[in-house]
Amino acid sequence: MASPGADAPPAPAQDTPPSPEFDVPEVGIEAESLADSDRDADSAYGEDLESYTTSLKSTVLNYRFENGRRYHGYKDEGAKYFFPNDDEENDRLDLYHHVQTLRLEGQLHLAPIREPQRVLDIGTGTGIWAIDFGDKYPSAEVLGNDISPIQPSLVPPNVKFEVDDLEDEWVYSSKFDFIHSRYLACSIRDWPKLMKQAFKFTKPGGWVEFQDFDTRFYTSTNGEYTKDSIIGQWADKIADGLRKFGVEPDPGPQIENWVKEAGFVNVTAKTLPFPIGIWPKDKVLKEVGAFNLIQFLDNLEGMTLRIYTAAWGWDPAEIKVLCAQLRSAFKNPRMRFQHNFYVIYAQKPLDAVD
Repeated sequence: MASPGADAPPAPAQDTPPSPEFDVPEVGIEAESLADSDRDADSAYGEDLESYTTSLKSTVLNYRFENGRRYHGYKDEGAKYFFPNDDEENDRLDLYHHVQTLRLEGQLHLAPIREPQRVLDIGTGTGIWAIDFGDKYPSAEVLGNDISPIQPSLVPPNVKFEVDDLEDEWVYSSKFDFIHSRYLACSIRDWPKLMKQAFKFTKPGGWVEFQDFDTRFYTSTNGEYTKDSIIGQWADKIADGLRKFGVEPDPGPQIENWVKEAGFVNVTAKTLPFPIGIWPKDKVLKEVGAFNLIQFLDNLEGMTLRIYTAAWGWDPAEIKVLCAQLRSAFKNPRMRFQHNFYVIYAQKPLDAVD
């Protein structure tokens, strides 16, 4: 196997910390009847998925270069973030914005905010959430930050973006009445520090909301997915590879405790299962599952390349073969697997003293 090149992230630590033990709640999703969902099982997801997503997909929608993909170059630190920031990845993120909003019944947030004035979207990515939020709340000043300057220049007048590493010390001159983040799984090294900074820069009585995942798949409907399947092994290798570099891959089920430890009160935590594939009986979950499957199939290489080359020394050609095998497994309708999306919102006490 080839070793990483000169521009690859630094060598990981020799010892990989063991996977943390925490409960990942398994949430049942009712599947379609066997007769309905298995009628095309022998041919995997084919025309059904294509016909189901074609009409849906039309409704949404200084760098480093490694193995044909583009990555951030902020501070010239190649190992800050392990996923690409090119157009292919940005399209996936925008598609996932639609999936997440669909799963939240069209809501951009669940925190009970009223007439927000100063809003911070940390790790804003393509900026699509900040832009939509600015449109919804025209009286709010919305600031999005990210390690990559990939946001559009044509935005609402109340929305601004900045390039910043959210794990550095925050230096804002005034506080925010709403701080929002999502999809920071596999990118943050010190979550408790992040929570403390969010607490410090939230106004007394203001709200924070964290929406995130873990890397653990499961089946709740007697599907064929198992942890020792090729998909389960891939997910474990992604998580263990990130831990070699000190990155936390599974924040979702731990965020509630981190938020409480930082000093927030009135904490509400929700666990929402995200199916993969069109096997659910529920109409909305079926649509979520269709898009979720597409975003995995479209960019398995982007999720895998940098981690597998840097942490495990794989050659890109080997990864291409692996991703082809993974696509076949993902398209098996008998897998009936899912993963969890966690939404945690909380309030800073009115009498809080920083």
